Amino acid sequence: MAMQLRGDAPFSYAMEHYLDTVYRAAYHNAPTVQDAEDVTQEVFEALLRSGKAFADGEHLKAWLLRVTVNKCRNLHRARRQTEVPLAEADAPQPGPEPSVLDEVRSLPEPYRNAIYLHYIEGYTAKEIGEILGAKRNTVLSWLSRGRQALRERMIGGFDDAE
Repeated sequence: MAMQLRGDAPFSYAMEHYLDTVYRAAYHNAPTVQDAEDVTQEVFEALLRSGKAFADGEHLKAWLLRVTVNKCRNLHRARRQTEVPLAEADAPQPGPEPSVLDEVRSLPEPYRNAIYLHYIEGYTAKEIGEILGAKRNTVLSWLSRGRQALRERMIGGFDDAE
């Protein structure tokens, strides 16, 4: 079914169908929950201002995810330039055991985004490459290296407990 989203239709359609998806992607990439909320709002503001036409809902979803990832990258860059870490902030803090999603969030950006888009959003390596501006084989490498890093972190965490 060929559907063209133009005018105000992309914004309405996105709010109805992809608000949670954008928030999850922002939450997954942003440093804090408040940052994820801000990024989500900024993404929808960008959509509203863009006036862009989309071929279909999947095209719109891919655009939203790309803008979300890019806004989170910009946020991380801005933080690195303005913040000086405190020694106490770098020390391990007691707290609950990290979840698998926490471990995924702690991966380097390319691995984190590839794993998130593949396993949570269901995109193929080719589609992830289109969203992130990378070749399919690069995405496959990111997925492989990300899984390996998760294995090492998760198994390492279990070994420490024994």
